[in-house]
Amino acid sequence: MSIENILFNDITLGMNYQREHLVRSSDFALFTMLAGSHDCEGVAAAPAIGVFLFVTSACINSFPGHGAILKEQALHAHGDVRQGDVLTIALTVTHKCVQHNEVILAATCHNQHGELLVSGNVTVTAPTEKCISHYEEVPQFTLRSPQVFAKLRQQTDLLPAVVTAVVHPCDRESLLGAMAAATAKLIVPILVGPEAKIRALAQQENVDLGNTRIVDTAHSHDSAALAVALCRSGEAAALMKGSLHTDEMMSAVTCSKTGLRTGRRLSHVFVMDVPAYARPLLVTDAAINIAPDLAAKVDITQNAINLAHILGIACPKVALLSAVETVYEKMPSTLDAALLCKMADRGQITGAQLDGPLAFDNAISMTAAKMKKIVSPVAGQADILVVPDIESGNMLAKQMSYFAGADSAGIVLGARVPIVLTSRADDIQTRLASAAVMVLVANAMK
Repeated sequence: MSIENILFNDITLGMNYQREHLVRSSDFALFTMLAGSHDCEGVAAAPAIGVFLFVTSACINSFPGHGAILKEQALHAHGDVRQGDVLTIALTVTHKCVQHNEVILAATCHNQHGELLVSGNVTVTAPTEKCISHYEEVPQFTLRSPQVFAKLRQQTDLLPAVVTAVVHPCDRESLLGAMAAATAKLIVPILVGPEAKIRALAQQENVDLGNTRIVDTAHSHDSAALAVALCRSGEAAALMKGSLHTDEMMSAVTCSKTGLRTGRRLSHVFVMDVPAYARPLLVTDAAINIAPDLAAKVDITQNAINLAHILGIACPKVALLSAVETVYEKMPSTLDAALLCKMADRGQITGAQLDGPLAFDNAISMTAAKMKKIVSPVAGQADILVVPDIESGNMLAKQMSYFAGADSAGIVLGARVPIVLTSRADDIQTRLASAAVMVLVANAMK
């Protein structure tokens, strides 16, 4: 993409500019800090004063753009900003001062509901020399709209809630997450666990269980077995992990006699909304298969492709990751990647474009791929990242969440029903996002 600045002599009265900005978690944390709070946990809204930064940034970087100098701003905040808001920033030229090459811009910012959050004027010295900034990809600081999970929620609004066996919801996060998903009409929960403990927790957290069905169990292993049995009998169409260990639940799921196995290997997929990346990104497998062999990677890849189709990606681009982009006999991941590509050529993996081995930078950056002279329909624009093993995948996904501010959802595929596999560190929003993905998968499996 290219951004061309506007010279003072080319600026006319009434000329205008508009851009949208999605308020993500990192933005909201900044807004709360500017408002005097250093902890945004539990804070629903922040004064719109933080939006001033985005208004002035739009002047310097886009309108008039490169070479503009901020001289003065007289902006006023009128309301509060919330995480997930879509801000529309508008600038209009109202005055020009030829003597000093100054331009006064009337600025406004509205949220997605049309509510005015910011108004006022910004004075800049306009550029006098032409400059065109070229980007191989969207700059790292640019946030896109609409939000990935907001779009998924729009899809789930058209679908019925899914009856979901919530396995051992005996801590605050898992119980609140399940009931929040019920309130959002994503699931109809069946709480499977020690009833007395669940009711005591609900009372402690002031959660109204209403008519929610509870299946009483003696302990976590019992909870897993009974929840799986509910799915086998058709009483539930999905599983959601509670406060038990993952291996406890998955042992019940994978039991050869009473579990939920199919002919395909189970695998986990993270669906990620990364601020610096211009499309949804699927990462697999980062939670189930520790050191998958070639046969396992076939199923892992196909599961992710099928999920991408459900999410609306008609022909996903799959990057098979390694540390290098060439086949090297001493690095098994590069050999697996090459074989997976050939298997896709022969129709053993379907519904996607595959390429690999690709290093991470080549998979997600057009600039890196171009510098390394990699010609590929996947490089720089991958929809799915297939990692070599669970360690690399788990670290990659968590780095994107904690360092890059990505939102994520997690789902296990390949069983008779979709499984929401949450972490104890997941917040309510992550649990809701995972439930939304699960709803789409469960309805697609009908």
